[in-house]
Amino acid sequence: MKLYLQCLMGASGNMVMAALYELLSDKSAFINKMQELNLPDVTIEYNESIKCGIKGTHISVKINDHEEISDDIHRHEENDHSHDHDHDHGHHHNNGQRYGYKEIVDLINSLGLSKKVKANAVSVYKIIGEAEAKVHGTSIDKIHFHEVGSIDAIVDVVGCSLLIDILGVDDITASPVHVGFGMIRCEHGILPVPAPATAEILKDIPMYSGRIEGELCTPTGAALIKHLATSFGGMPQGVVSNIGYGMGTKDFEAANCLRAFLYEDMPDEVKEGNSSVFEITCNLDDMTPEAVGAAFDVLLENGALDVYTTPIMMKKNRPAIMLSCLCTEKNHDSLVKLILTHTTSLGVRTQRFNRITMERRLETVKTKYGDIRVKRAEGFGITKAKPEYDDVLTAAKKFNIPFDTIVAEIK
Repeated sequence: MKLYLQCLMGASGNMVMAALYELLSDKSAFINKMQELNLPDVTIEYNESIKCGIKGTHISVKINDHEEISDDIHRHEENDHSHDHDHDHGHHHNNGQRYGYKEIVDLINSLGLSKKVKANAVSVYKIIGEAEAKVHGTSIDKIHFHEVGSIDAIVDVVGCSLLIDILGVDDITASPVHVGFGMIRCEHGILPVPAPATAEILKDIPMYSGRIEGELCTPTGAALIKHLATSFGGMPQGVVSNIGYGMGTKDFEAANCLRAFLYEDMPDEVKEGNSSVFEITCNLDDMTPEAVGAAFDVLLENGALDVYTTPIMMKKNRPAIMLSCLCTEKNHDSLVKLILTHTTSLGVRTQRFNRITMERRLETVKTKYGDIRVKRAEGFGITKAKPEYDDVLTAAKKFNIPFDTIVAEIK
């Protein structure tokens, strides 16, 4: 199962958790598991929320009956100054006992959860702690978090880690993160959006300011996205089975929500219609045929839809080939890297094409030479069928008969 996180209004810990929560078929099991953790004085409420006419879920965490909406409160031990941000997702703060990073890790590891869930939660908190430490010019062991804010963030981080495990997600893609723009006021003064810790976490991740004034992404939200997502960009092609809406607190002109799409890859029966495909090309005039063949195989083994070569003439009348690779958007970046690794090319050209496809399916035909898979295609009033090459070749070798004899039998 795969997941796409659409962060068009940024991300906070409770927004990610609420979006994932909506994907569950058995929500009560998750609620009961979170209650069994017995986090100190914590109450979690799951409420319906409507933003711009769209219904979703807002999750609020109450500690001693107080809703601590912020998920990112800490103090710096060396100068003992708090920098509590007024996040535009609706954050406010109380002072309280401070937790060190090690205490938080120990608390997470003491919870009745699987090793995988606890490891993911600790990894997210490490991302936050390292970012805060760098911003303040200190080490992670000297960063402290307020008790109330810490527990709230722990609920979000642990809840998201548990939800990913329950959903059985093994591949997560996220959109570029909308961070907002403007300035925010904190105890130290006025800071730019995104806040320094958030900006540090989002390094190497696609993000943009957009046209919404205010802070849309919190450090916890940024850390969750950074840890969970393995790739960033548009929604990959697939079959969506469920959609979850995690609602923020404040109201904006745009729906303040994070969307989570649960989906699977396209099945063998690919439906007739329009899609898109990328073509990656490069010119090669200094590689042996054997080396080109090896690169050819590497690309096909790593997700290329097709690979082919075209004879060309380059400068100084040198004979050469143009290597072309067709792929989906999901595999585009990895295949570019493979081409640059396995060929002598110093660069590639890429372009997106619209692709019109017929409905395709794979079925098995029983013959006197054994079961042979046949690819069928239908659409636009046209029907085609073709036996799978590998199956025919295997049968031809097994029975020591011509390849075409088996093809004729299938027809």
